[in-house]
Amino acid sequence: MTHPYPLFRLAPITHGALCSSPRILLGGLHQPTLLRYLDGWPKRWPLSRSFQIRFALQYEELRQFDRDAFDFAVIEAPTADTVTPVIHELVRVARQGIITRRQG
Repeated sequence: MTHPYPLFRLAPITHGALCSSPRILLGGLHQPTLLRYLDGWPKRWPLSRSFQIRFALQYEELRQFDRDAFDFAVIEAPTADTVTPVIHELVRVARQGIITRRQG
């Protein structure tokens, strides 16, 4: 017997449904550039949404946030000596995320 639908999912599974105002974290010094990464995220929403955006200038500020405090995070790439703790904190506080390359 064949199953008409595959048993795997290509899209990420989020923990519960996204609220009407998703919480977003932007981490880094150049926040206008980080805001551009949110353009079109996500594409499958039927209605328009307003974002609740928090900013973190230093990576140490990620420690103050609770687990899964954000639906999405965009941060600038950390330096080589801080990459492990930054990624650990990013995975802890955000359900989805992007790490961008440094400009210059």
